[in-house]
Amino acid sequence: MCAMGMFDRFRRKGRTSRPARDAARTGSTTVRASDGEDVRHLEKFVTTRQGVEGFVEPRTAVSDVTLLLVAHDGEWTRRRVPSVKWAHDFANRHRVPSYDAAVVGVPQRMRDFNARKKAQGI
Repeated sequence: MCAMGMFDRFRRKGRTSRPARDAARTGSTTVRASDGEDVRHLEKFVTTRQGVEGFVEPRTAVSDVTLLLVAHDGEWTRRRVPSVKWAHDFANRHRVPSYDAAVVGVPQRMRDFNARKKAQGI
């Protein structure tokens, strides 16, 4: 019978799979990179809503850079983007004001929208 050390079960031995080529590696997590579908979704949101503002969220341990778009009524969407610069350029091209979310936070109207949806059971 083989003796097992206290932490042996947590060690990665013979790891055979590698992260996907287009995925970014952050900390101990592999996150999917942004793609064309993300861009199309953001473009559709911007063109079909009024009063949209962009909030660029920095990379974290579990997520790559994201762009949060919030409409005038608080409806929102969030998608991965290639970089902070790309997010601000996207907002400029679509005439959407953009802010660094780490500095200004997210707007109250988004929190109010989420509370309304939760109260409606959606």
